[in-house]
Amino acid sequence: MLPTEIILAKGAWSSASDSVTPLPEGTRVNKNIYSNAYFGFTYALSPDWTQKYSGPPPSDSGYYVLAQLRPADTFKGTSRGSILIAAQDLFFTVAPASNAMELITYNKESLSAEYKVEQPPTVVRIADHSFVRFEYVSPVAELHWHLLATQIRCHMIQFVFTSRDTKLLESLIQEMNKMSLPEEAGPISGRGGGDVPVCIKDYASGENIMERVDPVFAERRFNPVPVRIIIDKEGKVKHVHFLSAFPDQAKAITDALFQWRFRPYLRDGKPVEVETGIMFGRAPRQPTSSAAAAVNE
Repeated sequence: MLPTEIILAKGAWSSASDSVTPLPEGTRVNKNIYSNAYFGFTYALSPDWTQKYSGPPPSDSGYYVLAQLRPADTFKGTSRGSILIAAQDLFFTVAPASNAMELITYNKESLSAEYKVEQPPTVVRIADHSFVRFEYVSPVAELHWHLLATQIRCHMIQFVFTSRDTKLLESLIQEMNKMSLPEEAGPISGRGGGDVPVCIKDYASGENIMERVDPVFAERRFNPVPVRIIIDKEGKVKHVHFLSAFPDQAKAITDALFQWRFRPYLRDGKPVEVETGIMFGRAPRQPTSSAAAAVNE
């Protein structure tokens, strides 16, 4: 219970302009099947694994905790571990990376000295799709991390398997072959199209904008507000998704965006829907470490 005279006020949070369009954070686990309608993939869990807690809302830089999986009480194994399913929005990431391969390479170069790389980023085949596989260990804790990452709709989808038992990790990775993934999934592909909008970074800029109305804010705030929008074939905004925004910011920006008009995007001479990102307010600070230079070499 809360102490008396305490008032809870909703802060910056994820939200959307409608409740029908799938969102990245709209995940579910039902009968040991993890599914995500936005990314279009399903993942069958071992009967002895379960999700106990839902993840937090996405961060300002577009990082999502989609699922945290652990052994259930019925687990009979001698070693335990965890599975983290996460997504990183490549429109808003602060890392100097434009695809999943570059982002995993950046993560490798950013590892602290107390970790040891066991396998550098390597392309492998999982469930008939390409993934980047990266492994490292903490010699002091004797704890291993095995990462598998691919790209869907301009997001890096990452599976992080953690345990002291490498045989357990390998068996969990082999079970990933039962996954169902969209055709576009791949370390440097995954840019939408087909049944979903084409995702294009910075499409809401320059000559692509034909009409623009600035949002009118009732209160000045200084938090970054990352927004993903879907533009229909006629150039109108049909969906607005806020990764993080206060309710008053979300309303003001939504009211403005629905008045924007864009130049229709053509693919093979035909107009198609586009998904892009816009950052309102102050963007998160970019990294300045030597790891950033390593990716750009």
